[in-house]
Amino acid sequence: MDFSLTIMGTASARPVADKYPSAHVLKIHGRLFLIDCGEGTQLQLSRYGFSHVKIDRIFISHLHGDHLFGIFGLVSTMALMGRTAPLYIYAPVGFAEVLAFFMEHFGEGVIFDIIHVPLTSVVPLVIYEGRSVEVSTFGLNHRIDAFGFLFREKEPARNIHKWKIEVDNLTLTEIGALKRGEDVVRANGELLKVEDYTYIPYKGRSFAYCSDTAPFPKLASYLRGVDLLYHEATFAEDLHDMARTTFHSTGAQAASVALEAGVGRLVIGHFSSRYRDLNTILEEARAIFPVTEIAREGMKFDIPLIRFSEE
Repeated sequence: MDFSLTIMGTASARPVADKYPSAHVLKIHGRLFLIDCGEGTQLQLSRYGFSHVKIDRIFISHLHGDHLFGIFGLVSTMALMGRTAPLYIYAPVGFAEVLAFFMEHFGEGVIFDIIHVPLTSVVPLVIYEGRSVEVSTFGLNHRIDAFGFLFREKEPARNIHKWKIEVDNLTLTEIGALKRGEDVVRANGELLKVEDYTYIPYKGRSFAYCSDTAPFPKLASYLRGVDLLYHEATFAEDLHDMARTTFHSTGAQAASVALEAGVGRLVIGHFSSRYRDLNTILEEARAIFPVTEIAREGMKFDIPLIRFSEE
């Protein structure tokens, strides 16, 4: 039951010879979710072994080109490769106009439906719920409407403590209710509490994505306790003022958010093209939140499964 993030692009707006704009693949239980789609994304998908047509859903944080320009080529290639399954794209409201223009002028041969799900809520809101994952969005603090995403693996059905079945002579009806997370009240008034009779076999994992954004007070509360956080770190602290005026973050600011939110690990990316050496940004972040990694094209971050045994 995989849950992993693969970095496709780590650059910001200006082209860099050895980096690509924002794009990332989150793989959950075999399903592929593409988060942002900067120029060259389809080349990166091929380079790192991901099938274009197997991209399940696409999530676009905002309508700046370094997060969006790759989607037109990707959709065209999906059509050439014979995609027939609908493609859901979660993006800000203005994407509808962009999509309509593309389909009018370049959509010949695209036989699959493209469904735009508009992002509008600045407070956390569930935008997709599948069998194994739930996705929420929340507003960020950028120059235009921008949104973060939180992916949570659904926790499995609870397991029953087998020894309790015989000891308390549990019926099949009682077992079913307890496994669904429901307390049971017997005819004699006895209360069977879920936490006394069941356990969760493994912890649901989580990943959050924040790019592009300046810090704001509520952000950490949206990210509380996630296993892995990707947060933009466009600038080092010497350009703190530029980060503020352009509504971006420094590595230190990203680390402060991670620390306040109590996340497990932090990955920073979306670096300004002025930085050839990223060690300063990394060191400034690690001084605040030691469990920080620099995102690099092709890197894969696995979130391990933590199983709980019956006790």
